[in-house]
Amino acid sequence: MSKYSDQFKLKVVKEYLEDSLGYKLLAQKYEIPSKSIIERWVNSYKAFGKKGLSKKRSKEVYSVQFKLDVLNFMKQTGASYQDTAIEFKMNNRSLIASWKKTFLNEGIVGLESKPKGRPHMSGKRKANPSKQEKSMSREEQLERENELLRLEIAYLKKLKAFQENPSAYLEKHKQR
Repeated sequence: MSKYSDQFKLKVVKEYLEDSLGYKLLAQKYEIPSKSIIERWVNSYKAFGKKGLSKKRSKEVYSVQFKLDVLNFMKQTGASYQDTAIEFKMNNRSLIASWKKTFLNEGIVGLESKPKGRPHMSGKRKANPSKQEKSMSREEQLERENELLRLEIAYLKKLKAFQENPSAYLEKHKQR
């Protein structure tokens, strides 16, 4: 949810356009932290009308070529982020700033679309225990089997003791 409603933005913009109050006085009147916010609203309203004041609900995907065209236009003309956004009928100047930063850090590769969400599971499965046993020597296999049998016997002893007298068993093994 945005900090300011569309109706509030429209009210401030219309007051700026109709009255003689400047950006700074309007910012003070409505307790807006910076006059640049109102400037941005007015520019967006002049360029796009009411639609310029509302946040887009769906994400628009731009091609790498479009991003390069926008950055190239900005570089050649020396236009600001706001002017460039208006020229290319975009309502988000910070998106252009993000593209520029990414382009400077990563190059064209950084402007390409990245897959969203969790990656797919690979087709590879974990190694089966049978394959693992085959790689062990006969002696290692026997040692492993002995260890498993010892664990099974210990488990069965504890189970039998618990079944015979559960309260005594729980008292004996009570955690501190």
